[in-house]
Amino acid sequence: MKLLSIAIPCYNSEAYMRKCVDSLLDGGEDVEIIIVDDGSRDGTAEIADEYADKYPTIVKAVHQENGGHGAAVNTGIQNAEGLYFKVVDSDDWVKKEAYLQVLDKLRELAGGAYALDMLICNFVYEKEGEKRKKVMHYRHILPEGKQFTWQDCHHFIKGHYILMHSVIFRTRLLRECGLKLPEHTFYVDNIFAYYPLPFVETLCYMDINLYQYYLG
Repeated sequence: MKLLSIAIPCYNSEAYMRKCVDSLLDGGEDVEIIIVDDGSRDGTAEIADEYADKYPTIVKAVHQENGGHGAAVNTGIQNAEGLYFKVVDSDDWVKKEAYLQVLDKLRELAGGAYALDMLICNFVYEKEGEKRKKVMHYRHILPEGKQFTWQDCHHFIKGHYILMHSVIFRTRLLRECGLKLPEHTFYVDNIFAYYPLPFVETLCYMDINLYQYYLG
């Protein structure tokens, strides 16, 4: 079984998706990359197939009629074979050093006595044309570097929210909680991040900047 499945929802993403996929390939054979082509009309499908042909043990290309971002995430969950699951949008990417640290931590906690339900990391807002980057972190809110429960958390402060970019869930938990995102609808990210939370019992927070959230 793969350690981590990563779904990349793609719609007309040919101009930027390679940077996203290439950043995820650094995870090697521990990772399953699921490129979901959501009815694209450009070269997205061909690029997805190209990666699947070149990295057949790592990359899976799935093609479907257009259903929106939520439908693409649903397809990713349905096709995931990894122990854990994350969504990375096609215009975003991950930082290599943090990515490898996350895989090490997942590997460590996957072998523990209690299954880890959710891993949380920082993400970085990177806005086109601006040098300054904003880091969304959870210091002083969540215990760092160890497994914990909700009882160990402090109150979240305004502006520091758990978002889709922050989270990695146990795949089985997503399926058992019945998560299904609405189709043909915008702004489903918060449903993905918050719907599973009542089912989460064990968490871990890593104070590292994993996800680069690009605002173009």
